[in-house]
Amino acid sequence: MVLGGLVGACDVDGGPTPVQHAVLAALARHLWARPDLDPARCERLGPAEVAAALPDRATRHRFHELLFTVEMCRHPMTATQVDRVEAYADALELDGPDLVMFRDLVAEGAARAAEDFARFFAEMIPARSEPSLRPMTTRPPAPDPALVARLQALHDLPEGTLGWTLVELYRRAGLALPGTEGSALDPLYVAHDFIHVISGIAPTGAGEIALGGFQVAMADTPANAFAFLSPLIVHEAGFAGVDTIDATAGTLDRPGAAELLATEMARGERTTGDFAFVDHLAIADAPLDEVRARFGVVRPADPDDGHHIFW
Repeated sequence: MVLGGLVGACDVDGGPTPVQHAVLAALARHLWARPDLDPARCERLGPAEVAAALPDRATRHRFHELLFTVEMCRHPMTATQVDRVEAYADALELDGPDLVMFRDLVAEGAARAAEDFARFFAEMIPARSEPSLRPMTTRPPAPDPALVARLQALHDLPEGTLGWTLVELYRRAGLALPGTEGSALDPLYVAHDFIHVISGIAPTGAGEIALGGFQVAMADTPANAFAFLSPLIVHEAGFAGVDTIDATAGTLDRPGAAELLATEMARGERTTGDFAFVDHLAIADAPLDEVRARFGVVRPADPDDGHHIFW
C-alpha cells in the first residue's frame, strides 16, 4: 500500500524518474525486506486510496516523509509534482515545511525557497542542539575558547570512548572543533556529530542523507524529522546550503546512495532507543561499544564502504 501510494505520487510528467524508481526499489528491498515488490509493476494508489489504507497518524506521517524524499529526486522540480504531493498531504490531513518550500520553489524560485528553509532551520536549532549547550543558541555567534577546550579535553579520555572518538573524527577529517570559528550552529554541530559517531555513519553527502533517514527511523520526532528533511534539501534538492556547507543536488543518483539510505533507515528502525539528543557530553567517558549496545545500534552491513566510521 505504501509503495503503491509513493509510486502513484510520482506518476506525473511521464512517470517516476530513474532516480525516483531507484529510491523506491531500494526502500522495498532494504527497508521493508520485500525484493518481490517492483515499483514499475505495483498498482498505483491515489490520495483517497492511500488515506483509506493508512488510517493511523504515525503511519501517515512516515508515508509523508518517504514521499518528500522521492519528491526531491525529480530534477528539475515541476509544478505537477508539487501539486500531486500536496494532494496526498491533503488527503492524509498532513502539512509540513516541505510543502511550503516546494510550493515556493516552483511558484517563486530557488531564492524564496531557500529563505523558507533558512527560517524553518533557525526555528529548529535549539531542539537539535546538544542539551547542555542549548543556552548558547540565544547568544550572538562568536568563537568560544571554553567550548573548544572542553571538546579538546575529550581526546584525553581512553581511546574508544564516545568523547575520544568524537574528537578523533574531527582530527581524521581535518575539521575545526565547534567553537573555533564561532558559528551559530556550534551547539547543533556537537549533537549532530555525536550522532554520526554513535550511528557510525560518515559525514559524506550520501552519508548525511542516510544519517537523517537513520535518525527519523530511530524515533519519528519533529527534531528527527527535520534532521532528515535538512540534508535532503541541501544534498538532493540542492536549493539551499547550511552555514559553510554548499548545496549539491542529485546525491541520491550517485552509485549506492539510494541503497545506503534504505539500509540505514532499516538499521535505524532496529535501534532500541533514541540517542539523538541525550546528553552526550555527560556520557562522553563511556566506551563507544557500550553506548551503541545501550541503544541497540547494530553493525552496518559494510562498514568499509566509505560511508561509515564504525570504529
